Amino acid sequence: MRFEDLKLNHNLLNAVRTEGYTQPTPIQEQAIPHVLAGKDLLGCAQTGTGKTAAFALPLLQRLAASGNGNGRRPIRTLVLAPTRELANQIGESFRAYGRHTGLKVAVIYGGVGQNPQVQALKRGVDILVATPGRLLDLIGQGHVHLEHAEALVLDEADRMLDMGFIHDVRRVVKVLPKQRQTLLFSATMPRDIQELADAILVDPVQVSVAPPTMTVEETKQAVYFVEKSSKIELLQHLLDDPAVTRVLVFTRTKHGANRVVKQLSRARVAAEPIHGNKSQTARERALANFKSGRTRVLVATDIAARGIDVEDITHVINYDLPNEPETYVHRIGRTGRAGASGIALSFCSVDERAYLKDIERLIRQHVAVVDGHPYISTQAPAAPAKSEGRRRQHTKPQNGKTNGNSRSSCNRNKQNRAGAQQTQGHASSASRQPANRHQRSAPKPAPSSDERRPPRLIR
Repeated sequence: MRFEDLKLNHNLLNAVRTEGYTQPTPIQEQAIPHVLAGKDLLGCAQTGTGKTAAFALPLLQRLAASGNGNGRRPIRTLVLAPTRELANQIGESFRAYGRHTGLKVAVIYGGVGQNPQVQALKRGVDILVATPGRLLDLIGQGHVHLEHAEALVLDEADRMLDMGFIHDVRRVVKVLPKQRQTLLFSATMPRDIQELADAILVDPVQVSVAPPTMTVEETKQAVYFVEKSSKIELLQHLLDDPAVTRVLVFTRTKHGANRVVKQLSRARVAAEPIHGNKSQTARERALANFKSGRTRVLVATDIAARGIDVEDITHVINYDLPNEPETYVHRIGRTGRAGASGIALSFCSVDERAYLKDIERLIRQHVAVVDGHPYISTQAPAAPAKSEGRRRQHTKPQNGKTNGNSRSSCNRNKQNRAGAQQTQGHASSASRQPANRHQRSAPKPAPSSDERRPPRLIR
């Protein structure tokens, strides 16, 4: 299918060509006709599938067709996003797609002064992209009026739930006209999001381009068992490979992100952090440096990373495994975007092995283990029970769906171990030693023939 087949007008088709798009993605192919028809829509799609264009293009066409109304520019479309990074990204997309329409776009979010945002609103806005907190502040101050809103888009609804914004979303919905078009997009469908959808959508069309808990198939995944104290040495070891060119590293906490960046900087690795304690200016600068290639490594927390849309991320590294398995799916979706191949590596310490089991249960596959790397944990993981591959799993993940166990667990383990031999990082330099106090004074045994051969990182 071509974009021309979706009945988009020539202005939008010209903008699409300028952006270099040749054919619609599955979510665009399914969603655009329904949005053009004015229907409510519930969309389930992973990051990197093109869902911003799936709602931006048809909404721009509907707004352009209805005109501006005697020169007045009331807010006619409201888009809610959980983070300022995602809000900025959506705003940039609307401006790019709508460059030939004459429609005006404004983006508002917290963490910065409100005066420039208020001035933009006073000049007139057709499309407002906002984070819930700042939007409610400006509504309360009388700077935002939504009585003429024709459409509402909730993007990344599951992340808004995780960040505690659902109550704010409900407050915003109450001030919107009841007669409107509502579009809700989410990567997962937990019960609270389904209940919200039931409350605000009217006879919605449902579109889904992939099961919400499946990982990107093109992404190669591997796990390194490592002591917590040796994670930074393992990270530096992997970064010695020049093929690791653009890396997104995830930590669990803001302090952890700062600490990793500080330690990498000491090793002369260009790295910057991005998290909620950073000012908006600092976050935008870090993201711009990462996109341009001036910064090789971006170290992020999950909340700050939602909305990072950077092409050609070669590796995602889970420095800390997430305690929510769905978060793992979102993280590794930052590489291998839009059908491209990508590599996701995870560091797993002893206290994180339960998290790994939850992740494998959710994605219904075992993550290949990298053996023989120089910082391997001295505490070997427990061997899986022999009957594990035969019994059906009945544990319910957070999305409420029961997962069936995949077939031939023993054969899969053999394949994963064989695949892991191809995913090992190259040997570290002789000067770098594992950071394990109990091993430093112990004599190093003579390497076997396998150990003499430097392992390779996944490419």
